[in-house]
Amino acid sequence: DKGVIAEAGTPEEIFGHPKEERTKAFLSRILSEH
Repeated sequence: DKGVIAEAGTPEEIFGHPKEERTKAFLSRILSEH
């Protein structure tokens, strides 16, 4: 958001265990559409 990195880690960490609520919400929306 606003150019700030919200989440860092390997793809497995980010997709499997996101730490930030904003990341969790984003992934939930994106992955449920496909």
